[in-house]
Amino acid sequence: MEILPKKPSTQGPAEMFTGDVWFDVVYAGQEPSRMRANVVRFAPCARTAWHTHALGQTLHVTEGIGLVQSRGAEIVAMRPGDTLYTPPGEWHWHGAAPDHFMTHIAMWESTGGDSPETEWG
Repeated sequence: MEILPKKPSTQGPAEMFTGDVWFDVVYAGQEPSRMRANVVRFAPCARTAWHTHALGQTLHVTEGIGLVQSRGAEIVAMRPGDTLYTPPGEWHWHGAAPDHFMTHIAMWESTGGDSPETEWG
C-alpha cells in the first residue's frame, strides 16, 4: 500500500476549457494500470471544449449543478450524486450551469500510449 503525494491544483488550459476551471489529478496509473481520475471544479458557465475519449469516460458529480451535451443531443442537467457514462468516440462537453459552480470526478482509461486518450475539438 502507498499513500500517493498530492499534486498541486492545475488551471484548465484555454485550448481545452472555456471559463475558470481547476483540476486535481487524483490518480494516473502506471502500467499495467490504465486508470485515470481527476477532480474538476468549474466556475459558473465554465465548460470543456468538445471532446471524445478513446475508451469512454465516467463523470460523478459531487457538488453544484452541471450541464452536459453529446453532439446532436439535448443539454442535460447533472446534480450531486449523478453518474454519467460517455461511450468511446462520443463527442461531448460538460461544465457548470450559468448560476452554479460544479465539481465532478472524471474517470477514464489510458490507451497505453497506442493512441491519444482524448481528442479535443
